[in-house]
Amino acid sequence: MKQRNFILTDVMKTGQPAFLKHFIDCGNLPDQQFVITEEYYTIHNYDLKSFDRRLAIIDMSFNVNTVLSNSDYQKDLKHRLKVLHDLGFSFIFGCPWESKDNLHTQNWLNAEWTLKGERVVPYTYHTWTGGSSWFWSYMMYKHQQQNFKFDHTDKRYDMLYLNKFPREHRIKLFDKIKDTNLLDNSLYSFIRLKEPIRLPSEYELPWVDAKDYPLIGSDQDLYERPYNDSKFSLISETNDNNNEVFITEKIWKAIIAKHVFVVHGNLGYLKKLQALGFQTFSNCFDESYDDEHDKDKRIEKIMQACVEVNKQDWKMLYAQTREVRQHNYNTFFDKSKLSLEINKELSLWLEFVDSSQVSSTKS
Repeated sequence: MKQRNFILTDVMKTGQPAFLKHFIDCGNLPDQQFVITEEYYTIHNYDLKSFDRRLAIIDMSFNVNTVLSNSDYQKDLKHRLKVLHDLGFSFIFGCPWESKDNLHTQNWLNAEWTLKGERVVPYTYHTWTGGSSWFWSYMMYKHQQQNFKFDHTDKRYDMLYLNKFPREHRIKLFDKIKDTNLLDNSLYSFIRLKEPIRLPSEYELPWVDAKDYPLIGSDQDLYERPYNDSKFSLISETNDNNNEVFITEKIWKAIIAKHVFVVHGNLGYLKKLQALGFQTFSNCFDESYDDEHDKDKRIEKIMQACVEVNKQDWKMLYAQTREVRQHNYNTFFDKSKLSLEINKELSLWLEFVDSSQVSSTKS
C-alpha cells in the first residue's frame, strides 16, 4: 500500500507554486502518493490525519525577497507556520533557484530573520536548493511545447559566451579571454557590468527590450538565432566551487539547441551530466578541465578547450557530434530520466519528515 503525503506547495502563495507542483508531479516514487495544494485556506477541507506525512514549503523564490521586510507578511507567516506546526506539518525551506554556495555566501535568503527579537521560522526545516533537478524540471515545463527552429547548417561566429552577474570566477575568465583572440569573431555579453556588454541587437531576445533587460525574468527564454549562427557555447555557470554541482538553465539552453558546449562551472560538472544520462564531447576535444581542483588552472584548461574547438572545422564537428547532441536533446525531454533525479530530492524530504517525527517522539 502506498504511503500518502500531503504537500502545501507555498505557505504564503507569494512564490511560484505552479512550478513547484510540476516538479513534484515529475517524481514517481513507487510507494508514495502525493496530494498537492497551493491554497493555505483550503487545507481544512482535507482529512489531514489520513496522511502519513504533511509537508509545507516556504517558497523563497526570488520575488519573495521583495516582501520579506514587510512586518505584516512576517506576522502572517509566523501565524500560519504555528497553525501548520500544530497540525503536524514539517517544513521545507524552498530555495531551488539558488545553490548551497549562494545561500551561504550571499546570505540573502534564510529563515533566520526575526520579528521583535524572535525568529519568524522557529521550527526545524529542511533546506531545498537547486542541485541538478530544479532547472531541468523548470526548463522542461517552460519549453516542452515550443516549436523551435534550430539549424546548424551555417555558422558566422565562433563562440557564444553569455554572462550576466559579474561573479568573481566569471570576471577572471572574461579578463583572460579578452587577452586572446577568442572573442574576435564571437557573440558575447556581460550585461551587469558598469558598462554593459550586450549582444548585437539582432541576437537579443526579440520580445525583450535589451535596454531594459530584466534583472530576473527572461534568463530562461531561448532564442534560436545566437545558437544557429555560432559554433559552440562557452557556458558561464553560476558557481565554480568544488563542494557541489549546481546545474542551471544555461546548460539546458545549449542542450535544447543541440549546441556543442564547454562549461565553466563546478568541479565534476560534466561527470554529473554524464551521471544524469547525458553525453559530452571528450571524443572531440580535451575535457580534463572538469577534473581540475585548482580554479585558476581550471580556467586555463577551459580556455585551451575553447581554442581547440575553435580550430576545428565546424561542419566536421557538427557531423561528428550529431548523435551526441541528439541524444542529449532526447534525454532532456525524457521525463523518466528527470524523474529519477527528482525522486532523490523527494526522498530527502520524506526522510527529513520521518527523522523529525522520530525526534519528536523521543522528546
